[in-house]
Amino acid sequence: MKIKMLVSLAGNEYSLSPGDEREFPDKEAIRLIDAGYAVPVAEGKVERAVVQSAPERRGKKGTKADVVSDDNHDAGRE
Repeated sequence: MKIKMLVSLAGNEYSLSPGDEREFPDKEAIRLIDAGYAVPVAEGKVERAVVQSAPERRGKKGTKADVVSDDNHDAGRE
């Protein structure tokens, strides 16, 4: 069980300060929590939103859509 320390604790295999998180065997973790030395750490899955990029849109190469040339810009006008 993963716990978060509220007080300093040192042993042969570790030295923990307040705020440190560490995995302990369940019986040891429960003993430390009951003694007020630690609190359990809730391990929930974190979902992250991912923005999908817009699909790339390209026209056909060499074609121009709805483009009026400079030569005929007065066409249709009086």
